[in-house]
Amino acid sequence: MTFLMAVGISVGILAGLWTAASVSFGLVTFAGFLSWASFYAAGGKLNGLKTSLILNFSGVIWGYLIVLAAGLLGPIIGATVGLGLAVALGAAGMCWQAKISWLGFIPGAFIGCSAFFATNFDFAGAVVGLICGAVLGYISEAMALAMQKKEIAK
Repeated sequence: MTFLMAVGISVGILAGLWTAASVSFGLVTFAGFLSWASFYAAGGKLNGLKTSLILNFSGVIWGYLIVLAAGLLGPIIGATVGLGLAVALGAAGMCWQAKISWLGFIPGAFIGCSAFFATNFDFAGAVVGLICGAVLGYISEAMALAMQKKEIAK
């Protein structure tokens, strides 16, 4: 069995379970899928898990800072311009932080920030969903590797 076939099976099963569980428990379903994608985009394995968790969380922090900055700037320079300036500074910051090696996965930060914005600024909801997705990514990869190894052993 190819890895692609095995990961398709494991992701399919876990994605269905995640959707049902997240809806049942009021978790942010899409945040889990965003972080799951981040896990694989970061290269998977333990490093992909670590990178996704750190960078997705950093993005939520950036999103929070953007909202704070927009609130401070809005009354001074107008809401639209204030929001635009806050987003510009936050987006630049998410790129600039990549100078630090362990903050170098820029897409992970943007995914976390996007999740925060898309949850209507629900910090806890975004973070919990992102954590669940990264862990599900790790589990789905481990399941796929185990299926592949079992198939090879036959």
